[in-house]
Amino acid sequence: MKKKIITFITCIFLIGIFVLGIFTAPTIITGYKMYQSVINDISLENAINQVRDDENYIKLDKISDEYLQLVLKSEDKRFYRHFGIDLLAIGRAMYNNIKAHSLVQGGSTITQQLAKNLYFSFEKKYERKIAETFVAIDLEKMLTKDEILELYCNIVYFGEGCYGIKEAANYYYGVEPIELSTEQAYALVYTLKSPNNYNPNVYKPIAVYKFLSYQNAI
Repeated sequence: MKKKIITFITCIFLIGIFVLGIFTAPTIITGYKMYQSVINDISLENAINQVRDDENYIKLDKISDEYLQLVLKSEDKRFYRHFGIDLLAIGRAMYNNIKAHSLVQGGSTITQQLAKNLYFSFEKKYERKIAETFVAIDLEKMLTKDEILELYCNIVYFGEGCYGIKEAANYYYGVEPIELSTEQAYALVYTLKSPNNYNPNVYKPIAVYKFLSYQNAI
C-alpha cells in the first residue's frame, strides 16, 4: 500500500512538471532569444569592459567592508554558495507572486542584478527574467564571485543620477567608498530597494530611526 501511494505521488509530481513545462516553454524560448539578441549586439566581455573603463570604477578593496557585508546580507545572502541563481529565493518569490496575482518579486541574485544592469530594462516581465538568468549563468562561468560583486557595486543605481558606489558616496556624503560610516553604509544599502524613494536626500529627516530598524530587519 505504501509503495502504491509513493508511486501515485511521484506520477502526480511528474505530470505537474510536464504540464508546467508546456505552459512555460514559450516564455523560456522567448527569453532565450532575447538573451541571444543582446549577446550578439554586444558580447559579455565588451559589456564588462565598458563598466571597468568608467573613470569612477573602483576595486573591491577600495569599498567599505561594512558596506559590502550589508549588501550581501540585504541583496543576496547565499551569494558565495549559489551558481548565479538562488533556487530558494526563486521559490519564495514564486509563492509571493502567486499570492499577489502579480510579478511583485523576482528572487534575483546579485549576479542576476548585474546581468540586468548590463543589458536589460527594469520592466517586470518573465521573458526578461529568463534572458537575465542565461546572462547570469555566463557571468558565473566567466568571472569569480569577487569580480561579480565588484562589477555590481560599480554599476548599480543609487538615485539622482548616481551609478556605482563611488559616485553615490561622493555625491551624497562627499567621501570615498572606503570612508563610509556605519550610518552612511546602511543608508546606501537601503537606497538600493528603491533609489528614487529611499536615497539619502529623500530619507534624511528620519534617517537614524529607519536605519536602526533596517539594521535589525536584515
